[in-house]
Amino acid sequence: MKKTIFLLSIISIFLSSCSEEVSESITYKINEPVFMSTQDFRNSLKVTKNSVEITDYGKIAFYNGYLYICESGKGIHIIDNRVPSSPANVGFIELLGNADLAIRNNLLYADSYIDLVWFDVTNPAQPTFKGRLENIFPKALPIIENEFGIDYALCYPENANQGVVVGWQLKERTEPINEYTGGWFWRFGGPTFDAVATTNTAGSSSNGINGSMSRFTLYNNNLYAVTENQMTIFDLTGEMPKKAAESIYIGWNVETIFSYKDNMFMGTPTGMLIYSVTDPLKPIFQSSVSHVFGCDPVVVDNDLAYVTVHSGNNCGQNANDLFIVDVKDVKKPKQVATFAMKSPKGLGIDNGKLFLCDNGLKIFTITTPGELYLKSLKNIEGMLGYDLIAYNNTLMMIAEDGLYQYNYANINDIKFLSKLAFAKKAN
Repeated sequence: MKKTIFLLSIISIFLSSCSEEVSESITYKINEPVFMSTQDFRNSLKVTKNSVEITDYGKIAFYNGYLYICESGKGIHIIDNRVPSSPANVGFIELLGNADLAIRNNLLYADSYIDLVWFDVTNPAQPTFKGRLENIFPKALPIIENEFGIDYALCYPENANQGVVVGWQLKERTEPINEYTGGWFWRFGGPTFDAVATTNTAGSSSNGINGSMSRFTLYNNNLYAVTENQMTIFDLTGEMPKKAAESIYIGWNVETIFSYKDNMFMGTPTGMLIYSVTDPLKPIFQSSVSHVFGCDPVVVDNDLAYVTVHSGNNCGQNANDLFIVDVKDVKKPKQVATFAMKSPKGLGIDNGKLFLCDNGLKIFTITTPGELYLKSLKNIEGMLGYDLIAYNNTLMMIAEDGLYQYNYANINDIKFLSKLAFAKKAN
């Protein structure tokens, strides 16, 4: 009888405990959006002839002797670089949410969060605002400057009048685990923007030259812009740009784009994508080359693609490599070589030489396929390079602390020309 009573008591306790709700919770941090009214956002655009100190590096473009430097989220610095040994900071375009730009026929096109804006740079030191396409990049968001995720549900509210996301507030939350429905990972995941993103490294009299981190590129009469997981194509033949086709879904967050022959080469966190633009308004997927997770720019020359992967970013991996891929047949690309690096980022090619930002500046001779592929020529240390443009024997390299320039007319005797120092960030 005692055994029966004991057993019934155990069963009673078990059933009682099952009927009670477990009240465990989880505490975490997440970025919540900061909004600005759409009117205030668009009214903030300003062009000034006065120089503004550069405090952070970003995307770069070169056109008619002038270098344009995007300071992420703030605007575009204008550098008179007609004398590379003595560059001058001569103006600034205050442009909230700017990250990328491209220049064609004296018109500079730039993103400003959700909008595309453009300026006449016939007089490079005094750009003239020409127009704006509104809400053309509806999913654009500011850069995240910490390791935490985003609450995307708050970024795109049902009330469209809430404004434009222009920043982040880091918030700590505590939620009951029993209320978790699967959205927790979704809020923490999603695309983030490395201080990093690629376009042509060779220009013409009408096209500017972009660094390898760009998400804008030019092909024929069109501007191609990749943001998050979409490609948007603009027709530049008229007085104002217009969206030429429906945006194309590409896949995982595209970080860079490079135009070569009739193809677009795109860098993503998981590898390189190749799309044909034989029909410029109907890009067609050709192939992909997968590698370890890593944020990567791509440049292509002589049917060889050069791709960098670096650690210490939001892509969640520790590899630091330079990949070389044979893309003569874009439907069947072949990875032909891998070189270990320290922390490779932007790169460019000119006249058979590869210039690479890798804890400084590295320069290689590109050898005949089937041999070494790369032969080291020079390793300049002392700066943390981010991106570069190699053009007409002048190397323009943007680094964390300034703009460095070198003359490589004699590749065996590279000459330092100048450094335009950046101001230190306020703590």
